[in-house]
Amino acid sequence: MGSREATGGYDPSGIDLEAWTILEGQLEATIPNYDRVNKLMTFGQDKRWRRNVRNHATPGMKVLEVGCGPGSFAEDLVGLDVTCLDPSPEMLKVAKKRVDASRASRGESPAVYVEAIAESIPLPDDTFDMVFCLFSFRDFQDKRKGLEEIYRVLKPGGRLVICDAGKANWLHGLAGRIWMATAVQLLARIVTKDKDHPWKGLANTYSHYGTNGYYRTMIKEVGYQDVQGRLLWPFAMASRFRGTKPKQ
Repeated sequence: MGSREATGGYDPSGIDLEAWTILEGQLEATIPNYDRVNKLMTFGQDKRWRRNVRNHATPGMKVLEVGCGPGSFAEDLVGLDVTCLDPSPEMLKVAKKRVDASRASRGESPAVYVEAIAESIPLPDDTFDMVFCLFSFRDFQDKRKGLEEIYRVLKPGGRLVICDAGKANWLHGLAGRIWMATAVQLLARIVTKDKDHPWKGLANTYSHYGTNGYYRTMIKEVGYQDVQGRLLWPFAMASRFRGTKPKQ
């Protein structure tokens, strides 16, 4: 299992680094069944959501994906200069094989891979035209610090696009928790054939995740402009956030 300590793990006040190390182990354990379980639990909408986010980029852009996981999103970033960042060496190992194979088939050069956490990105200021976070934002140790780091590495006028769990309000969140605690657990158990599958622990991250309004406010407070955050239909299972770094 990879360790956040290998990347100089960030330990903000009130959050136990050990708990995040356990979370990383659970994320790594999802790798063999990652795409299959996600497809089932979202009724196949995960592919549509990735396309929705991917379409924000235009050819020639220099883009960063924070929390790339096993490369499910980055492999289809066509015509872009791509950097994939993740704290897990195991995730990066899978992503590199998968993403570079896709890029090679299109005659594109390999992506760049960085082992790091969102709260401490070892890349220069004002580097990227666009930063993507696909279902990784809720796993940040310190979301405000992660947003600040992303802001730093974005070029003036650059844009952040986040797609993560949908939670419009407490009632919607309650429905989401029930779904995560029942149907998702059953689906993951069927697919993995393991009653102690890693999705059991990952469901907790949704319970502690805030509402759309809460994160819209946070993104604005960090300094982003033109901030938007809304549910993605038809099932309202995910939310998309957008924000732009002001031009200087």
